[in-house]
Amino acid sequence: MKHYDIAILGFGKAGKTLAVRANALNKSVAVVEKSAQMYGGTCINVGCIPTKKLITLSKMAKFHENKDEFFKKAVGLKNELILALRAKNFAMLDSLKNVEVITQTASFVDKNTILLSPSGEKITADKIIINTGSKSIKPNFSVKSDIVYQSDEILELGHLPKHLVVVGGGFIGLEMASMFANFGSKVSVVLRSEILKNEDDDVREVLIKNLENQGVNFIQNAKISEINGDKIYFNDSFLEADAFLLSLGRTPNIDDLELKNAGVLVNKRGGVATDECLRSEISDIFAVGDARGDEFFTYISLDDFRIVNSYLFGDKTRTKNNRSPYAKVLFTDTPFAKIGLSEREAGENVKVLKVMMQNVPNAKILGNDTGFLKAICDKASGEILGASFICANAHEIINEIAIAMKFRAKASDLAGQIFTHPSTSEALNDLFSQF
Repeated sequence: MKHYDIAILGFGKAGKTLAVRANALNKSVAVVEKSAQMYGGTCINVGCIPTKKLITLSKMAKFHENKDEFFKKAVGLKNELILALRAKNFAMLDSLKNVEVITQTASFVDKNTILLSPSGEKITADKIIINTGSKSIKPNFSVKSDIVYQSDEILELGHLPKHLVVVGGGFIGLEMASMFANFGSKVSVVLRSEILKNEDDDVREVLIKNLENQGVNFIQNAKISEINGDKIYFNDSFLEADAFLLSLGRTPNIDDLELKNAGVLVNKRGGVATDECLRSEISDIFAVGDARGDEFFTYISLDDFRIVNSYLFGDKTRTKNNRSPYAKVLFTDTPFAKIGLSEREAGENVKVLKVMMQNVPNAKILGNDTGFLKAICDKASGEILGASFICANAHEIINEIAIAMKFRAKASDLAGQIFTHPSTSEALNDLFSQF
């Protein structure tokens, strides 16, 4: 039975980064990944990278007369990128003298022992990192159709749907709706509640209008009974389509780990229960990334690495409680980025600042002046408490607000900042000068 200093279950962002770090410290590492198609993790293979590549390519579809051929070409370009990144990630770890990549399924025998399937071999480790990512949530209604896809499956579609029905209105579903509408599909979004119900009303209004302008149709508060063949049934009605995308959220991918054998507990979100240092109930077993059931973002997985690295190899000061501020982004045709408090969440002792993009010169240059910049500041101090941006480049300039919030900057700091011209960032002068 082979023994390692560290066993990492899953090849995602946090785990692979920790493997590189441990190797540099001359620690022996086993990285156990059940599928060779997932070297590099969810982001590279079925998440951020392939979806954003297709979203970017979809904006060029209007220049192509044969939409189906262009879609097939786009999928091919996406596949080339994934294959290159997957190979690069495998080579990165495989070349390290202290790291062994094991392509098998892992499950716990006890708190220090892992069973590998299908070989039946066992390995042991002093520290074990659960890094198994997440999977799509299954529907609670009947599905009897061979044209129903999850988000990772639809990325491999060999043809452009004439009519795509997206079931669910979360970030993944809306990004896919925007993307396929750009490629030329008719798109309908069927939701069990209201779209983006937790966002501010002005945010919802612009996002819905933008998507409707792309041709996306919304059916809200739908009670779905089944998908049968080429029809989805809801509220005594139905829609007919040639493809259905189930976008009902994601859940930690930990069912096969036999956590009970190690004494590891599960939290109310269905992930591994951890403390502020990402240790499970068993102090030598950690959980990182989506496996915790917290925020399903690659950049949070990377920060999880920093926390575990600090605990195992550093001064133990980095914890979940002192993360830097970070944003969430919806990559629709015009992206939406949000950080910190929304207007709805902020309460009364704040000042709301707002600039419409139609008044921003760079928005005219980019040919997209839809949306706005909105910031929330403390009424007394001027400290920046949050921001919601809907505009071209929102996903980039929101990071400037994240840095400002980390250092507790005030409205006056950005009002007087010198930005390049022409840029979207320079609109922050006008935004924060309103305080």
